[in-house]
Amino acid sequence: MISVTRLDGKKYWINPHMIESMEENPDVTISLLSGKRVVVTDKPEELISRIVEYRRRIGIYKNEL
Repeated sequence: MISVTRLDGKKYWINPHMIESMEENPDVTISLLSGKRVVVTDKPEELISRIVEYRRRIGIYKNEL
């Protein structure tokens, strides 16, 4: 799970494997495979870094090299 910050300032954790897409307009909207959308204050670059770090921690990146 990675942490994100919703517009109201509350922390929220999402499974990065369930992310379908991210859109910046100007806040970032994360679309999940379930169809749910989460609007966050985090920058796309920060989110991508968290996803990469998460995948390294669980060992998935080795299969992607």
